[in-house]
Amino acid sequence: MPEPVSDILVVDTVTKLDNSHSGKVLVGASHCGIYAVYLAASAGVRALILNNAGIGLDQAGIGGLEWAEQYGLPVAAVDHNSCRIADGEDVNANGIISHVNRLAADLDCKAGMSAAACAEKMLAAPEIKQFPPSYGEARFTIDHTEIDIPIIGCDSISLLLPEDAGSFAVTASHGALLGGKEDDGAVGMALAGVTFNDAGIGKEKAGIARLGILDRRNIPAATVDTMTARIGDAMSNWDTGVLSRINNTARDLGVLPGITTKAFAQIVGSNIQ
Repeated sequence: MPEPVSDILVVDTVTKLDNSHSGKVLVGASHCGIYAVYLAASAGVRALILNNAGIGLDQAGIGGLEWAEQYGLPVAAVDHNSCRIADGEDVNANGIISHVNRLAADLDCKAGMSAAACAEKMLAAPEIKQFPPSYGEARFTIDHTEIDIPIIGCDSISLLLPEDAGSFAVTASHGALLGGKEDDGAVGMALAGVTFNDAGIGKEKAGIARLGILDRRNIPAATVDTMTARIGDAMSNWDTGVLSRINNTARDLGVLPGITTKAFAQIVGSNIQ
C-alpha cells in the first residue's frame, strides 16, 4: 500500500516549491525574511517554519513574520544556532523556535518549543485564502562606473542565470549548502565573484559553508555580516554590506574581512584580465 501523504513537509529551500506544497505545513530551512516567506505564501502553504538567520540588520532575518499576517499565514522562526540553515531535516529534528507571529501564537506556538512540535500545532491552521501580489524586481543590474565587470543583484541565488558567468553577483541569500550537499547546483555558472549573507553563521558554521566549495572552482566568494546588510535584500548587501568571511580565492586577490562589498567587487574587477 502507498504511504499516506503527510500534511507536514520538510524542505531545504523555499525556492523550489510547487502545487504539491499547497495546503501543507512547511518546515523549511531558508531564512525567515520577507522574500522567502513571500515564496512560501505564493505556493499556498498552510503554515511555515523557517530559520531566523541570526536576525540581523533591521531584524530582516525574521522580517517575514509580521509581513505574513496580512495573508493569514502563521509563521515561526527557529534559532539559527539550534539547527543548520539550508538543512530541512536538521530543522525538523533539532530546531528550537525563537520567534512566532501573532497567527502562530494563536495556535499555541511559542519560543522554546521544538520545530516538530510547532509544526504539529500548525496543522490546526486554516488554508490561506489571500495570496500576495508579485514581489517586484528581485533580480537587477547594479549600476556602477568604476568596476569593469557586470554587477548583478539577486535577492536569492535561485535567481542567478547561466548568462551571469563572468559577472560579479551580489546575492542576499545565506552562504549555506542546500541539505549540506556540495553539489547542490545553486551556483552552477563561473562567476567572477559572489557575496552572500552569513546568516549569523550559526550551527556548525552552516551559514558560510559555500565559501570553501567555491574555492575548488577558483571563484572568489565572501559573506557579509548579517548585522551590516539585510538578508534577502541584495541592494542592502551592496550599499552597506561589510565582509565577515572570505574564501582563499578571494584572499589571494587581496580581499580581507572588514572591507565593503563594493570594495570586494572593485578588487575582483581590477584582477580581471
